[in-house]
Amino acid sequence: MTIPSALTRAEVERLAARIAELEHERKHLLAIIEILKEISGSLHFIDILQSIARKLGEAFGLDRCSIFLAERGGTSVRLVASYEDPTIRNYLVDLERYPELRRAIRDGETVFIPDAASDPSLKHVRSDLINRRVKSITVVPINWRSVAIGAIFLRTFRDGPTFSDNDVQFVQVVAALTAQALRNAHRYERLALRQEETGEQNRRMELERVALLAFLRRLMEGFGQREGAWAEGLLPRASADELDRLVGVALAVIQEEAKGR
Repeated sequence: MTIPSALTRAEVERLAARIAELEHERKHLLAIIEILKEISGSLHFIDILQSIARKLGEAFGLDRCSIFLAERGGTSVRLVASYEDPTIRNYLVDLERYPELRRAIRDGETVFIPDAASDPSLKHVRSDLINRRVKSITVVPINWRSVAIGAIFLRTFRDGPTFSDNDVQFVQVVAALTAQALRNAHRYERLALRQEETGEQNRRMELERVALLAFLRRLMEGFGQREGAWAEGLLPRASADELDRLVGVALAVIQEEAKGR
């Protein structure tokens, strides 16, 4: 009988690395589940985006996690959710100040800068990045039908955990969920607005009907007073009965139409 030899140090290290990788993936899945629960509980897009920014910031221990929505024209975006400052909800941002954000929205592709302080495109803010101990910057576009409608902006600390390829793929999944959640919220708001407009239209139509009936009633009353008790005594009895019958038929038809039959 062959007795298995003890694991070598290299094998132990590979197993430990694999266990750490599986634990990382488990955290990603749990975060996805929590995000799905959060966005399914609300149809207001601001609440949805703020929840996603908070979950991502907590999951990665980020220096910054912001969500931007693109403005028409392509020269600016609006900061609508922020992990580090939840009070920011609708702040207009010039894309010229954020070349990495401009690239992600323009090209509809993820921008990953592993060492932000040494990146040539960010030399104009290098001192700020060094002071804040920024390590990497990742910008994942929020695409809908091949068009970037916004982006998720993530920034890590220099002494924090490394942002891996798996982490980038995870954020891309979150961005896809965000796009769908925004679409659902947009549909809900359009439906609510349409119902509100329909209700207002029905109210106006009802007021018009009341005004028309009031006008006709007063017109007939005025005409009857002028003619003297409507002068119905001049009509033969058969005509008066026929008029009563026609009035009854008309009222019955109106009542049935009001039921929608």
